Amino acid sequence: MIRSLTIINLGHTRLFRAMLPCAALLIVFAVGAFAQQPDEIVKIDTTLVQLNVGVVDRQGRAITTLTRNDFKVYEDGVLRPIAAFEPTEAPFSLVMALDMSGSTINFRQQIQQAALRFLDALAPEDRVAVIAFNGKGVQPLFGFSTDRRRVAYAITTATGAGETHFYEALDYALKELSKEGKRRKAVVVLTDGIDTKLYKSDHDAAGNASTNEEAIASVKPGSSPQLNNILNEADRQGVAIFPMALPSGDPKHIALPSPVQMAIYTSARTRMQMLADRTGGRLNAINRLDELAKIYAEVAAELRTLYSIAYQPSKPGAHDGKWREIRIEVAPADLVARTKPGYYAR
Repeated sequence: MIRSLTIINLGHTRLFRAMLPCAALLIVFAVGAFAQQPDEIVKIDTTLVQLNVGVVDRQGRAITTLTRNDFKVYEDGVLRPIAAFEPTEAPFSLVMALDMSGSTINFRQQIQQAALRFLDALAPEDRVAVIAFNGKGVQPLFGFSTDRRRVAYAITTATGAGETHFYEALDYALKELSKEGKRRKAVVVLTDGIDTKLYKSDHDAAGNASTNEEAIASVKPGSSPQLNNILNEADRQGVAIFPMALPSGDPKHIALPSPVQMAIYTSARTRMQMLADRTGGRLNAINRLDELAKIYAEVAAELRTLYSIAYQPSKPGAHDGKWREIRIEVAPADLVARTKPGYYAR
């Protein structure tokens, strides 16, 4: 069924520390709201459910020395056998996707320097590919390699202008990752999230609204075919998506916001959050450009703390469209585990 290993979770320490007041009562981080929203249905068509799992202690420190026997996985409250387990040091294949559309022209140097720093934080056996997306579509810059020098050079060649083909870039990245076999897989994408095609459809949906609230309510972010196609494929392969959201796409940063603009920007940010939550990644909001390098480094560090766990679902082959809740217990009991909250069996 679902394979939801994943890619890069940013700022795990900060999130876990924020969770700790509740962590005494919770062992797994679950977003119950997802289980109630039909807009986020994901088609499941693989055999195993694969998870990326982060574990911290009560002080928010990552725990990276656990074994298969330290985990228990429950689906809808039923204990399921663990079919496969990868420790935190297992290598992964990663696609770095860089937004080179017109909205990023003024800070290209910061983007490239931060991406280069990210490479320095990866393990030697991690395979990295680099793509850019701009008004000409997706530009593959370098295929999967452990040669950091050549990958770094590819990053420095990223350029472009024009429209933002965000979801086209994600689709390309997933197709390339499908050739990487059973390795752990992730996508780290730096963008403002304002996809050109979805901009137009969101604009049409919110065009008659007279207030911000009406405009935002008129757009249904989770009903986007582009988004759901990406979620379906990411689940099939077990790819984690880690969006890094540039401040230029933040609804709070619109200089003269109209209701339609608020709807477009809010929906774009909501979709990025859904990409992260439903694939086991994390959305990293960049508030200032000088944070870029730090956040890239944090993403790489968090990836190194994730376990990969695959289990047999309780009803394999049962495509009934119902929500399957995932819960993880870890020993000792004072540790806190975080993974995706579940999936729809479609």
